[in-house]
Order: sequence, then structure tokens, then C-alpha cells
Amino acid sequence: MSGQGAALRATAAVSLTPVPDWLRRTVADTQSLAGKDIEDIALAAGAVVGALDALVRRQERWAGAWRQRQALSAAAATTRQMGRAEDEAALRDAVLLTRPGDDVGPAGRLLLAWRRLATRSTKDLLMEKNLAAVLEEFDHAPDDEVVSDRVEDLRRLRAGAGTVGMLTGAFIAAERHGFGRALGAWLADALLAQRLGWAHAVPLLGAEVALAMPPGRPRRVASVIAATGVETEAERAKGLLAAQARAALRAVDLFVDLERRADRLLGVAPKLRAKAADAVVDKLLSDDAIVASEKIAGMSDRGLRRLFDRLVELGALRELSGRPTFRIYGL
Repeated sequence: MSGQGAALRATAAVSLTPVPDWLRRTVADTQSLAGKDIEDIALAAGAVVGALDALVRRQERWAGAWRQRQALSAAAATTRQMGRAEDEAALRDAVLLTRPGDDVGPAGRLLLAWRRLATRSTKDLLMEKNLAAVLEEFDHAPDDEVVSDRVEDLRRLRAGAGTVGMLTGAFIAAERHGFGRALGAWLADALLAQRLGWAHAVPLLGAEVALAMPPGRPRRVASVIAATGVETEAERAKGLLAAQARAALRAVDLFVDLERRADRLLGVAPKLRAKAADAVVDKLLSDDAIVASEKIAGMSDRGLRRLFDRLVELGALRELSGRPTFRIYGL
């Protein structure tokens, strides 16, 4: 990449990304929602999602790594919400260090569910076969009748619901059969991507799954929900819209960070002498992380490790595990 090209990309990033501070303050936390009408929260959420949409439509070469990094964050939050101890590093290990065909375990399957959202074509996400697989990855037994009902519910939401109705409806569709808010977040992200016409979904709400019904809400509202088991429609909608806005803000911030890292990698790529260097760079730009034992364009483990070490020395790549062996590399 020429210096002029890099400068133009940096200028574009500055013009698109930082999101105005007033948007961040509007949805910063539960307290910031107090006294605000749902219309105010919807306006803020729409503005942030609009900024995110502009970034998605740039179709950057490294967007795959960005979406998968978002999937990892969603999986880690989902894992915590389910009472499990695995963090992002453990989730990476579960998937990357497991031999093909072997079981990655419950936590690893959660990561696969969110990666499915990030990597499958948007038009396929809400088909029956895919939803059945997602239910299994979320540790729910798939039922053909239930899956068929949910597909029909989601089609109606996609076709006729407004933004707020689509968002809340996705969670209701999941909760109706006891599937929980993690699956609701997955469905809401899929519906948003389809509504906006994205080729691939960006995992968003999974990282906010514990906040989808905001904790620390005023005691009066919390006591009503505890006593009745029912969340008021306005409270649900405000909490979900704010969660979606916060998630989109984080995605925008990560986009800015990974753009800088990807530009560094692309800047040093022409200096690499390994025959398969271009294929390795493409893989690094497409995935959250890879291991040196991965088979890429016929490169040996030793050759791939040498290339990774060279990229780390050049500041174009990070070693993510912190281990001397079974090392993992990514932007």
C-alpha cells in the first residue's frame, strides 16, 4: 500500500469513526436511560447503527477478522452469563487446539454458534437447518416443530415489524420456548443484518446479553418484574435499544483498532519472502486467530512459525496466547 493510500484510509477512518460523544453518553449505562423517552433511545441507537452500517459497506479486506473478533466477545459474554468460567483465551483454545472432528466442548460450541453468525451468508442464517444447528450449539435440543415455528415467527418479524418490534420480537421468539436471551441476541443480530442487506452479520448483542434487561434498574421496576415475571414493553424496548447501541459502539471502536493493525500487516506484506505469504496474510485478515500447525498453501509448521515470528518482530502481528508452545497469532 502506498503512503498516499494509507493516508487516505486514515482520513476516511477519522471522518467515519469517532462516534459523537453525545451518542455515547445517551446509552452509556442504565442510569443514562432514566427519564429518557423510548424515542430518544431509538434515535441514538439508529444513529450508531447507521455509523456501523457505513463501515460494513466499506467491505474491507480484513472484515472477516473483525466479525470473528466480535463473535469471540459475544461468546465470552454468553459463557459468563451461563455461569461458565471460560474467558476469550480459553474459548480460542477450545476451538483452535482441538483436532478436526473432535468435540470442542460446551464453551467451544458457544463460540462456534457466534462464529456461525459472523461467517455464514446472511440469507442462510434463519433457515431451518441452520437454526437447528444453532440450537444444538447453544445446548438446546432441536425440535423440528419448534424450529419451524420460530422460522415463521422470524419471517413475520423481518417482513412486517418496525425496528423496535423486530428487536424485542427476536427475544420473545427465543424466550417463548425457554431458549434464553443469548439465543435472542443471536436472532436479533441476524434480523438486523438481513434488514440492512449485509452480506454477513456482525455479532453485536451477545456481548450485551446480560444487560439486555439492564441490571441496576430502579428498584420499583425491578420489584415489579420479580413479582410478575413480566417486563414492561417500554422497559424491554429501551433496554434492548440501548444494549444494541452500546454493542454497535464497541464494534465501531474495534473496527478502528483493527484497521490500524491490518494496515500495518498489509504494509509489510510485500517484504515477505515466503512463497505462501499472500495466502497467510489473507488468512490472518479473515480469521480472529490461527495456529502455526494450520495447513495454509502447503507451508510446513516450521515455515509458518518462522513467518509468524517475523511478522511479530515487524509489529504487524500479535501472539495472543502468551505461551511458549501451542502459540496463537492474530491481528
